[in-house]
Amino acid sequence: MTFSRETDRPPPTLNATRARQGRWGRHIFWVLVFGTLLAALGMFAAWSWKAPDLASSEPTRLEEQQQAQTFDTPAPPTATRQAP
Repeated sequence: MTFSRETDRPPPTLNATRARQGRWGRHIFWVLVFGTLLAALGMFAAWSWKAPDLASSEPTRLEEQQQAQTFDTPAPPTATRQAP
């Protein structure tokens, strides 16, 4: 007994432009909207969490002050002319 399925038929041929185009639907729109809102919410939360640290110009910890002192270097020596 022979059983014929729809998959036995060859698939319809599409030109390259039609095959590359995706579907634009409401579900894609809502995924983009909610994804953008979640990203903005995450950025706002991170900013508000670190805002007090970013607002101060002085080091807040003793370790940071000690590390900053290690970068103090003496002034370079004065320039001298070399003999030709």
